[in-house]
Amino acid sequence: MSGADTPPLTHVEWAGAVRIIRSIHPPIDLFEDIADPADWPLLLAAEQKTNPRLMESIGNLDLVPPHRRVSGPGASYLMAPFTHVSPDRPSRFSAGSYGVLYVADAFETALFETIHHHARFMAATAEPAGWTAQFREIIVDVDARLHDLRGGGWQSALSPDDYTHSQALAARLHADDSDGIAYPSVRREGGECVGLFYPDCAAAPVQGRHLDYHWDGARVDLYRDAGGGQVFRIV
Repeated sequence: MSGADTPPLTHVEWAGAVRIIRSIHPPIDLFEDIADPADWPLLLAAEQKTNPRLMESIGNLDLVPPHRRVSGPGASYLMAPFTHVSPDRPSRFSAGSYGVLYVADAFETALFETIHHHARFMAATAEPAGWTAQFREIIVDVDARLHDLRGGGWQSALSPDDYTHSQALAARLHADDSDGIAYPSVRREGGECVGLFYPDCAAAPVQGRHLDYHWDGARVDLYRDAGGGQVFRIV
């Protein structure tokens, strides 16, 4: 890629950044319990002989280079976005052939990013109003040199609804071994996000709050801290 069509590199270092995910996915024991990722292929091969459904939970481990895999407590939150990918689940910076770990600079940014996508799903499936699926907050540290779209001039990659340009840009960067992209949040003014191309660009994931979202038939208007029961209006 030429300099003109390559975003500048910036060192992004965020402590306590936030990712919000659906709560339906349990941790993956292989990532959590086995310390050395170099042992995973052999363990997988042995386990599959008695547990053919294992790959459903682990996904495609080959999508993550061995030297970029992570393990230990919380590793599922970093590995799963890269081993469970599909063209049926495209995102801003991937058409579904590789994974991206999306993280926001703050809780409010992550909240607005996720309620946008949840609302689109609820509207598309004509869901009735009410409290809906539970989510969980993941607090994580980010430390990586990322291609930076925050300085302006990259509006085509920041379209609210059309991911054509952003996916094309990300595919070129990914092929050139980029660690990922930093970009201004499209859903919350002033917020910032990163799309990481490898799990080792983040560290120290810790589960935070469980959250419920309320769908009023047109938008997500409330969220609830499932632990304490407090309800907050989204404005």
